Amino acid sequence: MNNLRTKAYSWVPSLYLGESLPFSAVMLISVIMFKELGLTDGQITFYTGWLGLPWVIKPIWSAIIDNLKTKRWWIVSMQFFMGVALALVAFTLPTSFWLQGSLVIFVLIAFASATHDISADGFYIIGLPDKEQELYVGVRNTFYRIGMVIGQGGLVLLAGFLQERMKETGTLDFSLFTFHFSLQSVIASWMVVFIILGILMFLLGLYHTFILPKVETVVHDRFEFREQLREFGRTLKVFVTKPHLISALCFILLFRLPEGLLTKIVPLFLKRGAEEGGLAMSDVDFGLIYGTLGVIGLLLGGIIGGWAVSKWGLKKCLWPLVLCITLPDIVYVYLSYFPTDNLWLVGSCVCIEQIGYGLGFAAYTLYLVTFSRGERSTAVFSICTAGQYLGGVMIPGMVSGLISENIGYQSFFWIVMAFCLVTFAVTACVKIEDHQD
Repeated sequence: MNNLRTKAYSWVPSLYLGESLPFSAVMLISVIMFKELGLTDGQITFYTGWLGLPWVIKPIWSAIIDNLKTKRWWIVSMQFFMGVALALVAFTLPTSFWLQGSLVIFVLIAFASATHDISADGFYIIGLPDKEQELYVGVRNTFYRIGMVIGQGGLVLLAGFLQERMKETGTLDFSLFTFHFSLQSVIASWMVVFIILGILMFLLGLYHTFILPKVETVVHDRFEFREQLREFGRTLKVFVTKPHLISALCFILLFRLPEGLLTKIVPLFLKRGAEEGGLAMSDVDFGLIYGTLGVIGLLLGGIIGGWAVSKWGLKKCLWPLVLCITLPDIVYVYLSYFPTDNLWLVGSCVCIEQIGYGLGFAAYTLYLVTFSRGERSTAVFSICTAGQYLGGVMIPGMVSGLISENIGYQSFFWIVMAFCLVTFAVTACVKIEDHQD
């Protein structure tokens, strides 16, 4: 075990970098790419919203991960698979079936990524002693956010840079053996992005093949479906017999509703042209402002929120942090009425909103942890996270584009502010016992 302690720094950062890169590709980068390839807001949010389904239902097959092969095997296998699949996205883009082909591959990546999440989190728990888990929790969260900066920040910025370089001709011409290709600059730039993503994931798989410690002594080769079904039933029974279940369910499902509506629309609002009510941001500026500065603000808010709760307790901090996650949403109302190309102003608005989101989400996450304590806490927590993703991300995200298309960005952002009242209502009803602080 001493050997594991000394070498944790060599695999914890890379493990969570590998967890965030495919998620960024499926749920964030795809939004920008589909916009530039001509899809409407409604189409983009609906298609990419469905891609979140694997993260909602992953508790259903988490037992398979626990009882077939090892978590180390699943991690490495999924990273190699996602490396190949991400590269394949690039080669669908020049085809006539690019939308259908890319969506099918994104679905496969999403299931692989959710499987990887289950394996990585389980491996972290069994691979480190309790004190080491506490020590490295900040490291894993930081490198998860770094992966998001690389994805929706650096790689989107790269796509914009390549398009700028090819602006004069609008195409990229190159030869491969005896074949000559001429691709539109937008398609070529996103091909480069997904090939790079594929290479990064493949290299992470190769690295973890050698560096991940072998902490599991038993390799499971048989999966007993009936027994696992009974286990899931026992977990579900524990969940539904939790005290104050109704108010807890409302809080879990609806707390993030305003942010769930915003998540996919804000990038589209920043990117759409002025004639469509957007801010007409280039990929370079978007990658810098939203993909980099925004993610740093989110990380900073999470750190401060976690510190505040640890110092004063969840019960005392809940309402201040709820105000932090809701009221800053007003910055998008302001930007929709007073559009500007001043990057400092836009960047400040985005950073303020993301810091507030990070503060509020820290309180929300800690509530899920306290609610899950007790019998079968890990399995109950996985059900909670599935519920929060369903009600706070997937469903609001799927319908957000249809709403914004029909009423415009200005009215849409006012609707988001109105839905903050839902967050206030479920917060007022939720029960937090003193011992949960």
